[in-house]
Amino acid sequence: MSPQHSGAERLPFTETPLPGIDPAWSTVLTVASTAPVEPVAGRRRRWHVLDNREQLERAGLRPRGVILAVHGNPTWSYLWRDVLRAAAHPQRPWRVVAVDQLDMGFSERTGLFRRLEDRVHDLGDLTAALGLDDAGLPVVTLAHDWGGLISQGWAQEHPAIHAATVLTNTAVHHDNAEPIPSALRLALNRAVHEPLTSGSTAFLDTTLALCDPAASKEVKRAYKAPYGSRERREGIAHFVADIPAPEDHPSHAAYERIAGRMSAREVPTLLLWGTGDPVFQQRYLDDLMRRAPHADVHRFEGAKHLLPEARDIATPLFTWLEERFGDAEPVVETHREQRARGRAAFVPFFAELDARRRDDSPAVVDMGPVAATVDGSAPALDVERSVSWAQLSASVDQLAVALLRTGVRPGDRVNLMVPPGSMLTTLIYACLRIGAVIVVADQGLGRKGLTRALRGSSPRWFIGIRKALVGARALGWPGTRIAADALDPVSKKLLGVAHTVPELMDSVTTVNPDEIPAVDPDAEAAVLFTSGSTGPAKGVVYTHRQMAGMRDTIRDTYGLRAGTGLVAGFAPFALLGPALGAASVTPDMDVTSPRTLTARALAEATMAIHASAVFASPAAIANVLATADELSPAERDALARVELMLSAGAPIPEELLTRLQELMPAAELHTPYGMTEALPLTDVSLDVIRAAREDAQAGVEGAGGGVCVGTPVEGAELGVLPLRADGSVSPEIVTTPGVTGEIVARAPHAKDHYDRLWITERASDETPGWHRTGDVGHFDARERLWYEGRLAHVITMSDGPVSSVAAEHAAQTVPGVGRAAVVGVGPAGSQSAVAVVETDPPASAPALASAELSERVRATVEFATGLPVSAVLVIPEHPTDIRHNSKIDRAELSDWAE
Repeated sequence: MSPQHSGAERLPFTETPLPGIDPAWSTVLTVASTAPVEPVAGRRRRWHVLDNREQLERAGLRPRGVILAVHGNPTWSYLWRDVLRAAAHPQRPWRVVAVDQLDMGFSERTGLFRRLEDRVHDLGDLTAALGLDDAGLPVVTLAHDWGGLISQGWAQEHPAIHAATVLTNTAVHHDNAEPIPSALRLALNRAVHEPLTSGSTAFLDTTLALCDPAASKEVKRAYKAPYGSRERREGIAHFVADIPAPEDHPSHAAYERIAGRMSAREVPTLLLWGTGDPVFQQRYLDDLMRRAPHADVHRFEGAKHLLPEARDIATPLFTWLEERFGDAEPVVETHREQRARGRAAFVPFFAELDARRRDDSPAVVDMGPVAATVDGSAPALDVERSVSWAQLSASVDQLAVALLRTGVRPGDRVNLMVPPGSMLTTLIYACLRIGAVIVVADQGLGRKGLTRALRGSSPRWFIGIRKALVGARALGWPGTRIAADALDPVSKKLLGVAHTVPELMDSVTTVNPDEIPAVDPDAEAAVLFTSGSTGPAKGVVYTHRQMAGMRDTIRDTYGLRAGTGLVAGFAPFALLGPALGAASVTPDMDVTSPRTLTARALAEATMAIHASAVFASPAAIANVLATADELSPAERDALARVELMLSAGAPIPEELLTRLQELMPAAELHTPYGMTEALPLTDVSLDVIRAAREDAQAGVEGAGGGVCVGTPVEGAELGVLPLRADGSVSPEIVTTPGVTGEIVARAPHAKDHYDRLWITERASDETPGWHRTGDVGHFDARERLWYEGRLAHVITMSDGPVSSVAAEHAAQTVPGVGRAAVVGVGPAGSQSAVAVVETDPPASAPALASAELSERVRATVEFATGLPVSAVLVIPEHPTDIRHNSKIDRAELSDWAE
């Protein structure tokens, strides 16, 4: 029987309005059923599908292929309306067949309990009846919820036409060692199963609530339209009852077969995932990634179960399809082929430990709390522990073997939540030596940020101090738990700890080097998380080769050689000391709060290893200067002998660097520009900053209008993508003086990729071979780069785009003004600039600035930059990222100012 179409304003099956549905898509057809459940073979069943075939034919469009969209429980084909609408694009048309499974949506209520095997047969019957099996077009399955398992069953029965898989928040297998999600356990409980699933709309309502942002009332009514009675909800009840996790379940064999075969045939796969789904949790995504390790994966932070309802999945879906079945160049793959590669032979990140096995000089020093001095003139050094190179090398080998014997394998992700010091150093290098992947998400991300980061990166192992283990237990952080320190048996049990590092170390009495595998230079080595200052922290993946490239770049740029003493007052640099062959020490401070670094703590750490180099964040430097009066003469002498001072993370005003130079008169002060994705990219010294300021005053082309961050480091190339009038960027890379645009970079030590963020990775690779940084800046005539802020913070005014940094620096020169942020308020294209400033003394509450202060800020900014400021607001303290305490959240300020 040929399909029949509904041409009415509404579908004839319901009086409920269905927002977003084109009635022309609605198709009804009868299909002979081969499902085993049918009492009579060939029984004809009435199906409803949403199909855009006739729409494409009327437009004269030949589809590239067919998307077979399969919903789960308790939704229907309405879930895919945005995909249907986007599929008719004239440049990349696709036919979409979105099914209503039998007993679901507006398809027939058969009165039979259709199990997994039946539903796989049903889908095959339907595609045959629609002519998809012999249409000569590739079929891409798109599925959600339990539609994922059913679509995979269909795909395995149709290998000749199944061309790709797209899955959203689903599962194909459940590990019976784990409990099934609590919501499903409740719905399966015999006492409440029927009342929750078919006897009421409770299960349906709960599902529709799993949408962030929430679906409108009209959309919720549309989802509920096919399920208005107990009889019409029988399919919902049966779907729940057919969850085949138990081994004695009637559908268990089919479920195991489908899951087992998924790895057997590799097809292009895209996994789109809502991270806040309480049902299809991260563990199910992990399982899918193990079965399809080649898959492209994107996690939508905060999205819940109804991902296709809450997020735009159509745009990335068709972008991905066009790169695989159309004419579009695959951006990520092309970028990988064209990105920079180092010329030098690969030397492992941990090579210095091998080279210095017999060196008894200090490698890592752990500092204790800064004590009060006895006579006010001499420091009371408190060195808790000093580990020599020979000891460190032996400990790393011993722990590496212990981890291997415990079950840690190359490629396993190991989350390390241990403060900087000798223990963390040993753990990092032991993991890297055996090819395990270190996951570094510092506590500065906060509880929510840490939980998001750790669950998303799926470490198999978790090594932490007691405080971290308590957090892991309470918040459900993943990974087999290993305590960094010794624990008594009761504590181990309470915290769910499987091993302790001391136990592991004691278990290895001899080290056989043959036990330790050689590392693959191009295998993953680390997942480092961004600070989260511009949204949820992103995992940035580095290979062993790229980590070695970072080490080599820093070594060559700053002349750091074996034997250098290095104070790591900035947590990310704590892991670099041993790689550089530098003795390293972390000062007494809370590394999650850089502002806790005092001048005395810095001086004592410097004295402990006779350090000649110091790394610290801008916020740490500010507090060092604020507490410099507490220094004893001996401590001042120690800082006066420092030869190199590096600070990265945010721009530093020249005035602050000048004051720092007075404290460290022998030091070269450098403020490299870079990011978690590539550090460093440029280098600039205080002398160059001063010369750049003089050039700006002298009118050198391009000089001024931002923060001078210097010239590219060895091996790095930089350019900009010029800003258009609407704030978007042009595709061509330029280095023309004075042209503002998005900064792009290429370097051998740049990231490998963003972790499980395919959409984000693709956006950063859109200029193949180059990393799009999301920063804006320009070059001057002397080839120096001037940083102007973030692309997302560009103010789009009626006369064009304006970056904020130059205006902020001008505002900060007004007496009584501390840090300043200039943000855009109003609709894009006609925004006004608003200055939000901290004051000295601090304001007691957010408010409009006084008329006098407002006038001074406005006049100063306009004179320096030409930017008219429409309003000036005061705030007690800017919202900043926790890691640096210096990256101002301008998006939050803009929302508040508006």
